Amino acid sequence: MYRFYSRMGEAARLLVDYCVSASKGDDVAVSFGQPAVDFARAVALEVLARGAYPLLNLRDDYVAEAMYRLAPEELLDYISPIDVYILEKVDATISIISPLHTKPLATVDPGRVARRSRASRPLTELFMKRDGEGSLRWTVTAYPAPSLAQEAGMGLLEFEDFVVRALKLHEDDPVAAWRRQAAWQEKVAALLSKASELRVVSRGTDIVFRVEGRTWINDDGKKNMPGGEVFTAPHEDGVDGVITFDFPAVWRGVEVEGVRLEFLKGQVVKASALKGEEHLKRILETDEGAKRLGELASG
Repeated sequence: MYRFYSRMGEAARLLVDYCVSASKGDDVAVSFGQPAVDFARAVALEVLARGAYPLLNLRDDYVAEAMYRLAPEELLDYISPIDVYILEKVDATISIISPLHTKPLATVDPGRVARRSRASRPLTELFMKRDGEGSLRWTVTAYPAPSLAQEAGMGLLEFEDFVVRALKLHEDDPVAAWRRQAAWQEKVAALLSKASELRVVSRGTDIVFRVEGRTWINDDGKKNMPGGEVFTAPHEDGVDGVITFDFPAVWRGVEVEGVRLEFLKGQVVKASALKGEEHLKRILETDEGAKRLGELASG
């Protein structure tokens, strides 16, 4: 058995050293849900041991749901200058996915969710700007919360073992194991970088992506822990065909299942779903770019 609880120190060191390389004088923001309080403390102790300052942010699912259900309309459009200031100033962020509930917004008005998403766009753009210029180090990881185990159809012990293996914490040296993984993925990225066009054919799917000249990025576990894919962005007008998804998608706690998208010159021209179709269509109307494909990945 590879219980995660007994390996929290190793997991924390992996995030702090390998993923965000925290060092003396850094401000490191650590966000987490209630199930991961102990793990967040372990991460904070590792941050402190590097001479860096941990800023802890508890993300409460109860309050998050209340925001969408109870907040007046104008509050859905509000972005706190404090949130902006923190995102402008921190050197690194560690986000620990650890929800109490995986679908807290399942019955919330999709229009309110979309409205809040549009309002939050400046924060997203600031994050992407800092990431692009290399001034912000960040990582996202998953804690084996009971809600996630249930969502995966696993028992608690089984899911803990799954997470331990996914993070390579069962290896003698997890950091060395991730470096080996990164080297192997770099070969895949080099191979795909030679392609000008990719076609995916499967049941319900026949779609072409134009990727000539695009850069393939190696997700080596530093920004997503665990990592394990290489990805790029296809040309904005270079996606044509139909794709059907076997797995359900969960966006802001709402599940959409049996998604079928039809693309023409890079844009979704037809969308349907077996479950949550209205929500899917609301998402696609969020802004001008919502109907265009932003990422193509091989994992």
